[in-house]
Amino acid sequence: MTEVILSARAVEKSFGRTQALRGVSLELARGEVLAVTGPSGGGKSTLLHCLSGILRPEGGEVRYNGQRLDDLAEAPRTRLRRREFGIVLQFGQLVPELTVAARTWLDRLEVGNLAAALPGELSGGEVQRAALARALVTGPQVVFADEPTGALDTVGGEALLDVLLSTARERDASVVLVTHDNRVAAHADREVVLVDGTFALTGVRL
Repeated sequence: MTEVILSARAVEKSFGRTQALRGVSLELARGEVLAVTGPSGGGKSTLLHCLSGILRPEGGEVRYNGQRLDDLAEAPRTRLRRREFGIVLQFGQLVPELTVAARTWLDRLEVGNLAAALPGELSGGEVQRAALARALVTGPQVVFADEPTGALDTVGGEALLDVLLSTARERDASVVLVTHDNRVAAHADREVVLVDGTFALTGVRL
């Protein structure tokens, strides 16, 4: 029987008068790579933020290993996120004052020479590689990646995906991958298409 590590049920989230998520439900199996695709403004990043505990949904529930993630107070939710999840946000989101650590992962991502650099000294592609290195160094059970190849060319993007997905397989970790790129989505086990805050299509890749 497939083990469900993360689930969402009837999740809703709004920003002012804009409803970003409209009763979204899904399950993520242990070791599964899930691609979330769809047009800009469809709710993909909001869904990732709710699944990872960055945002608390206004309706529905999110569970990690059976535990209600959205019911946790901010401090325990943050501790769980740091312990169990690796998160790569759009544009890297590196802390400007901290140097790029995680040397082994930086070497695998071909930016080991930048270990002492500050985020402001890196190119867009280097920031994305460094963000992935930081996300992987703690050995997360789930990696959430929001457009992780957006600042990379085709070759660089394929190399980054290879590190991410091979590491996930080695650890039997799950991956939630938000992308506009069909070539990136093709690496997933399953794809869901989010349009106007609701799933337009779900499918399984064989």
